[in-house]
Amino acid sequence: MRTVGVEEELLLVDPETGEPQARATAVLARAAQEGAGQDVFEKELHDEQVEFATHPQSKMADLGAEIIRCRKDAARHAEGLGGAVVALATSPLPVKPTITMNSRYLWMAREFGLATQVRLVCGCHVHVSVESEDEGVAVLDRIRPWLSVLTALSANSPFWQGLDTQYASYRSQVWDLWPMAGPAEIFGSAERYHQCVADLMATEVVLDKGMVYFDARLSQRYPTVEIRVADVCLHPDTAVLVAAIARGLVDTAAREWQAGREPFGHTAGLLRLATWRAARSGLSENLLDPPTMRPRPAVDVIRALLDHIGDALDDNGDLDRAHEAVAALMRRGNGARVQREVMERTGSLREVVVACVRHTQA
Repeated sequence: MRTVGVEEELLLVDPETGEPQARATAVLARAAQEGAGQDVFEKELHDEQVEFATHPQSKMADLGAEIIRCRKDAARHAEGLGGAVVALATSPLPVKPTITMNSRYLWMAREFGLATQVRLVCGCHVHVSVESEDEGVAVLDRIRPWLSVLTALSANSPFWQGLDTQYASYRSQVWDLWPMAGPAEIFGSAERYHQCVADLMATEVVLDKGMVYFDARLSQRYPTVEIRVADVCLHPDTAVLVAAIARGLVDTAAREWQAGREPFGHTAGLLRLATWRAARSGLSENLLDPPTMRPRPAVDVIRALLDHIGDALDDNGDLDRAHEAVAALMRRGNGARVQREVMERTGSLREVVVACVRHTQA
């Protein structure tokens, strides 16, 4: 069974006002003083956010328990400084982000200007183990059309700088300000993948390989495929669902490769439209059907996704959990729907943040 790990970025906020706080450095120092967090928590581009990474897990129940524990630990460290953490992919309230002081991030700020200053967004990255780079690249080629569905499921960023964006996932739109972000064309082999990365590096537009922000890529640090299209999920159980589906996609793609089945030949341009549609609509309207790239109701596309990976989900013991989690998500709504419902009820973006602080550990 393939192992799965999750990286989540969380916002640091004032628990009273809901406004982001630039306290990541202090939060990480507090974690270090307690003798915990050195291998879990990390700085991110902005001092208003903190990232954690789980250990590789085989069982989704164990992964879910670790996500909850890491969120609670982050919350405890923030509370010790008078703050709070919240799993929101963008800040509903206006903010002027603070660049974290290290050489890499300062280079990015100089090179990319305003795009770096405004890009306070929080994502969820899923790592799924692969047996080799050849298998990993074959997986990347075959999961491409399905990744936009993960964006729709996880969508958790409807508000930006005090405004309703009319998107379910505005994070994905802000993320695309990076020139090296988005879907990739089919690679065909590990050699061609590395040549593509080398060509990008040769442009000197990117500083290092870590800045090659494909929607899914080979990890630089682990023997994994890293899937990077999801908003940080408001609820921990949604993050586990995204992870289970990601593993199912990797398993299914690897089997297709072993059976000699070719990937869908959709262009990166079509995939970019699918991502835009998922970001705009979330779960409330049509998505683009991954095999055909034609509009189809979101519920039907999600059902098709579960059918596509059904054998892998079953083999991993995730089939019932995934169907139950999808049913619960469709009833409750993703983070974008929850945020808008709080806003409609209270008329206050502050209340949106306060409510989501509670949801983050629920």
